[in-house]
Amino acid sequence: MKPLHEISAAVVGTGFIGPVHVEALRRLGIQVSGILGSSAEKSAAAAKSIGLPRGYRDFKELLSDSSVDVIHLTSPNRYHREQVLACLEAGKHVVCEKPLAMNSKETAELVKAAKSHPNLVTAVNYNVRFYPLCLQARAMIKAGEIGEILHVTGSYMQDWLLFPTDYNWRVDAGEGGDLRAVGDIGTHWLDLLGFITGLHVDSLLADLWTAHPVRQRPVNVSTDTFTLKAVAGERATKDVPISTEDYGAILMKYSGGKRGSLTVSQIAAGRKNCIRFEIAGTKKSLAWNSESPQELWIGDRADPNAVLMTDPSLLYADVRPFANYPGGHQEGFPDTFKQLYRAVYTDVQAGKPSAEPLYATFEDGHREVVLCEAILESHKNNGWVSHLK
Repeated sequence: MKPLHEISAAVVGTGFIGPVHVEALRRLGIQVSGILGSSAEKSAAAAKSIGLPRGYRDFKELLSDSSVDVIHLTSPNRYHREQVLACLEAGKHVVCEKPLAMNSKETAELVKAAKSHPNLVTAVNYNVRFYPLCLQARAMIKAGEIGEILHVTGSYMQDWLLFPTDYNWRVDAGEGGDLRAVGDIGTHWLDLLGFITGLHVDSLLADLWTAHPVRQRPVNVSTDTFTLKAVAGERATKDVPISTEDYGAILMKYSGGKRGSLTVSQIAAGRKNCIRFEIAGTKKSLAWNSESPQELWIGDRADPNAVLMTDPSLLYADVRPFANYPGGHQEGFPDTFKQLYRAVYTDVQAGKPSAEPLYATFEDGHREVVLCEAILESHKNNGWVSHLK
């Protein structure tokens, strides 16, 4: 088995999330050979900025680097299909940002391609699974602590696209796909709740809304993710029509008749990056909020409610490896990437995917895109969509 420090990775993408991947890999002791941006100049600048040995000139040069074992794709969604296929053909393990591809035809193709390379690890970067208390909630449900699940509710709220002057490539359907709020952040919630509960959506009803059908795109100005933009009038802008949604509400029927609901918004003032869920069971309920990630609320009918704090000594044995600090020491967003890659690179070391990995597989990524397409279909037809596969 190859030691972690002898495994080498490279990252594609120099925006917000690419350097997050780099930081997490370094914390695990994995070599990061270099980074690729949308141009040779951006690659070189990013490599210098975060202290990497190499900025690749282009994707072909990266693929030809025989020292690289794993490629992390954090490029815009429209590039995922071709880049994943090229990585697999080059014999590289792949960690791909969500969504896995632009549509279910592409994701099905990538699932098939992954199966044709059984010794390559293929993962989708759903990092929220790896908050310790999300793993604990999953373990409690599997152990029967909350009884039979009755229903789930929750939301994913942000405010970084609140104003019509806020602009980023994700609002462009040609770059990110027809769904934006649901596709970009809603899929995190859908993946998380499926992972924790084991439930699969059988049918759904969706309502989507574009609050800003026209946005003001800056001219010759960077539009980085989560960057607070200047007010209108301080820069040259161009009006751009927008078809992707700012808000979405989804009702779900799960297997076995369970019920669920999700609200997604990128225009909720004051909510920077807030994921919430509540799972109601016949014995107990569980609730969690990513802006207070160290607390898992446990609700009870007959006894006092409780709050479980992240503490390895209080967690299930199979969850403890993913909580690395003593109780009272905060673990948050950057730590989820480290723990996700801990699981991924354990399989990379073994030279093949494990039978039931904790990380999201290409099959999971495909499932989320199928759900997205059903959500869009439901909204357009103003009705329930069933028989999701």
